Amino acid sequence: MTIPNLISITRLFLVPLCIWLISTNKTMLAFIVFVVAGITDAVDGFLARQFNMGSQLGTYLDPLADKALLVSIYVTFAVLAEIPVWLPILVVSRDVLIVGGVLLAWMLGAPVAMHPRRISKLNTVAQIMLAAIVLGDLAFGGAGLSEIRDIMVYVVGFLTLASAIVYALDWSKHMSADHGPGSRSGSLT
Repeated sequence: MTIPNLISITRLFLVPLCIWLISTNKTMLAFIVFVVAGITDAVDGFLARQFNMGSQLGTYLDPLADKALLVSIYVTFAVLAEIPVWLPILVVSRDVLIVGGVLLAWMLGAPVAMHPRRISKLNTVAQIMLAAIVLGDLAFGGAGLSEIRDIMVYVVGFLTLASAIVYALDWSKHMSADHGPGSRSGSLT
């Protein structure tokens, strides 16, 4: 158990707190918890890279903590009618598509190594920005963020769909490659 892994686990525990704060209209505190979660994400990555504290567990914990927070916030926003329902459906469907593809490839004997694509990284940044904008708009009321929020909903929707398509194409290419005896497993890069 490394320090970055402990930080990622702590971030997982911030998820229900953040959702509870949003749901009980304590949006200023929710915004602060979201910012703290973002800082811990940066800190655990920095520690893992700079002090060689990376681990196999960390490669799963870090994105799991990120996805748990974002998906939970998006679903909560949709329930509270702060974002359109179609957006969290699209976000969750993309993640299920990717995880399902990885599991299916593994079950078929063609395991795939996951490496985030640029479009996926851009998508994650946009998702974080939208969550921060909505939380900021709720916390600071009337901060003039509603127009930006509306634009970001469509930006996130487009990037999420584009990312899903790229991963689906990569997966199809990987699965059509020869994975017989002696061949190396491929990667989604």
